[in-house]
Amino acid sequence: MSSTAGESAAAAPLPPKSGVRTVLQYTGIPPSWLDKRPRLPSRNWLIFLTVTSAVAGYYVYDRQQCKKIRQEYVDKVKDLATQPMGSMELPRLVTVYGAKWPGDQDYDRSMRYFRKYVKPILVAAAIDYDMVKGRRHGDIARHVADKIRKERRIMAGLDQPFTGPMPLPGSSFDEKRQRELDGGIIIVGRHTLKEFMAGLKRGWTEGLETVDREEQLSRLLESDGKFDEPEPEPTAEAPVGEGEPIPTPSRIPSSNAFSILKNPALRAPPPPKPAESVPDHLNAPPAEIPPQPPMLLASFTNYIGFTQIPLMIWDFFNERYKVAEGAEAAYRLIKGSTRPFTAPPPEVLALTSEVVSGDSPKPYQAEVTPTDLDFDREAESYYKKKVVREFLSEIESARKEYYASLAKKLEVARALSRGTREPTKEERENPPPTEVELRAERLKKELRWTADEEGWNIIRPDKGVEWDERFRNKLRVYTDPSPEQDAGSESTP
Repeated sequence: MSSTAGESAAAAPLPPKSGVRTVLQYTGIPPSWLDKRPRLPSRNWLIFLTVTSAVAGYYVYDRQQCKKIRQEYVDKVKDLATQPMGSMELPRLVTVYGAKWPGDQDYDRSMRYFRKYVKPILVAAAIDYDMVKGRRHGDIARHVADKIRKERRIMAGLDQPFTGPMPLPGSSFDEKRQRELDGGIIIVGRHTLKEFMAGLKRGWTEGLETVDREEQLSRLLESDGKFDEPEPEPTAEAPVGEGEPIPTPSRIPSSNAFSILKNPALRAPPPPKPAESVPDHLNAPPAEIPPQPPMLLASFTNYIGFTQIPLMIWDFFNERYKVAEGAEAAYRLIKGSTRPFTAPPPEVLALTSEVVSGDSPKPYQAEVTPTDLDFDREAESYYKKKVVREFLSEIESARKEYYASLAKKLEVARALSRGTREPTKEERENPPPTEVELRAERLKKELRWTADEEGWNIIRPDKGVEWDERFRNKLRVYTDPSPEQDAGSESTP
């Protein structure tokens, strides 16, 4: 019986092989691989696949929403790009200001935000733009102040506007001014607003004299004594050989005279040119300023530092919020609806200045309604704490370290230039800087340090936005369009 059962079991027919399996078994694939049955992955694989697919799905969803939101606003404004223009007309021009974020070595972060989130909507509406970047703190303030001062000089008749050999449409001063008023400006971030308002106030307050910052700083540095030669110390008389003159002070040429004859570049600079005389009635700040281009205030926050890595990750997977915010800002500028720039009343500003100067705040000052001067104040809380604490102290330490090493460099440069000692082998291969080069290097460093200190005093978190009562009712801000304007844009085919 057992043999019969074994024979019947052995004679049981095998399941028929499919055509694919028949082909694959002759390709060298092990038969065990073909006999495997599908089964659920292990617990670890299930966790890995679930997390990976969820993260990838969230990323894909976010990028799809970004494209959808951007395309929605592009469809609203693309009809403006198809409107015909005259042969002598120019497109609308918008000026974009972006300052350097404190603590970030990449000065272009603000402009990168504009190009990624705001620019696509402006391009769809055929609006041109001009970007003004601040490479260091205070650059935007100096640029705005110089620009306003040039315009004031032209309006006062002290300078003539630049005109090429052939007058072109839009090249006159009045036409450029009107195009700037019609175009508007974009201010990216609160730090840029602080610099812009500081430059605006400085440009309409300071005099009209032409100021060369390098020459002004060089005059201040001449009197600090850093390049003065120390007085020779009197030494005891030593026996001299026969025929050698006694080195009395009258026989030793002064070092100053020697240096002048040796290197003409070290001679005293020529007397400064007399300052340009500007009549008092033109040099005085105007009692009223002309209308200014409307401003688009674009919020911007830059996350840097180890402690803000979770916020960076959140931003990476939620780009759609930035896309919507940038598109809405561009849409406000394109539609052109504006409102007056809001600022606290003068008496409230006076109380605020008292608090900043060191007085204790009053209880009722916390109840002041936020204004445009408080725009994007929350972004300042994301400044790196170390930068806020040590920005000025780092400049001061760098200045002390430089001047500590300057004395030795200056001694070597003067000794080699006067031939009082022979250069070493290393000095022949790598010549040390001369006194002229050291003066130029010092001026360059002091220009950078003073500019950084001035810029930081503008944008530091405990400093408010500059304000002048002449700006009231002269500055305007772009706001959301009315429902009628919005409905008209959507109904346009």
